[in-house]
Amino acid sequence: MLARRLAGEIQTALADTPVLFLNGARQTGKSTMARELISPDGKPMRYLTLDDAPVLAAARDDPPGFVAGLGGPVVLDEVQRAPDLFLAIKAAVDRKRTAGQFLLTGSADVLLLPNISESLAGRMEIFTLWPLAQGEIERTNDNLLDALFAKGAIKPYRGQEDRAALIERVARGGYPVILQRATDARRRAWFGSYLTTILQRDIRDLSNIEDLTMLPRLLELLATRLCGLLNFADISRGIGIPQTTLKRYFTLLETTFLVQTLHAWSANHGLRLVKSPKVYLNDTGLATYLLGLNAAQLAGNPMAVGPMLENFALMELRKQAGWSGVRPNFYHFRTHGGEEVDIVLEDAAGNLVGVEVKASASVGAADVKGLRAFAELTGSRFRRGVIFYTGAETVPFAKNIHAMPIESIWRA
Repeated sequence: MLARRLAGEIQTALADTPVLFLNGARQTGKSTMARELISPDGKPMRYLTLDDAPVLAAARDDPPGFVAGLGGPVVLDEVQRAPDLFLAIKAAVDRKRTAGQFLLTGSADVLLLPNISESLAGRMEIFTLWPLAQGEIERTNDNLLDALFAKGAIKPYRGQEDRAALIERVARGGYPVILQRATDARRRAWFGSYLTTILQRDIRDLSNIEDLTMLPRLLELLATRLCGLLNFADISRGIGIPQTTLKRYFTLLETTFLVQTLHAWSANHGLRLVKSPKVYLNDTGLATYLLGLNAAQLAGNPMAVGPMLENFALMELRKQAGWSGVRPNFYHFRTHGGEEVDIVLEDAAGNLVGVEVKASASVGAADVKGLRAFAELTGSRFRRGVIFYTGAETVPFAKNIHAMPIESIWRA
């Protein structure tokens, strides 16, 4: 079984925080990780899942009584299925504020469920478990984010695997179950069942929407628009549903971690910046499935491979943010004049790193244009710029702008 880097962060937090919430999409490994964590008293935590019908019934019927009867540090899995538990947990924590009392897991983003997140404000630390990072798969000490924000020159890295191997990684994605499936047919069968489960059960649990038949079509449409600006009016016309309904559907896909957005960076410089967010999926294996492509077809499709590599790089960096010392915020940058940077990272001190992702095996001066413009705009806040590409060498374009192999994200 592959070790998860986030486990150490959670174990540390259990020692000083009453409630931890571990959320993320289904089948990313939350339950497996939770079962292995140790409570502050050195013993395994009791484990209960609300996917178990009797447990769910008890939690919904009498939340205060259910919580009162738990008797010690406990893992409550899929806790979003009984939202009233959060108020009961708040009351229990306020009566006895002890570290490591509750480890909650869920397949819904608690930050998008305000009534839940606000009820435990100041008492709960939130972690997100994504599908496996490539560093977890390869057992490397992947923490490029801290290196990107560190002072001094970036350490050169020479690529070890060819473009075909990289595209195979992208097409496979990071869901743990997928690593055990040797053929495209078996992977496609799993993704089909996985989406049916989420769309037919989890999303119905979160919403009062009766007709969810358009959700699979919406997800497929979003897969064709990876890394593009989110335009609800355009999508509404393309899928044939009102914008009000579309926005409700989109929020449900975000809440279940299938879809991610990247908001625009702005420092109020007065430029005519594009403010729309960009849209991504949580896993490129899922995106490849939705597009009906295998690795060979993806490699030969120039319209798909570029956005897929950008989605892949973004999610690898997001995963690393869970255990990095920097923990940056993620944005994109684009002006109406055409200058853009795919990904902007900003740390707590306001330092900035610009990231571009290219599907080509070579990089030229034109590929650095957006990073140079962003560096000029942000001045001393600009720490460095990186272009991740499919070539093998680390190439300097300026003192603080380099092209690096994409695999350096998890190997450098």
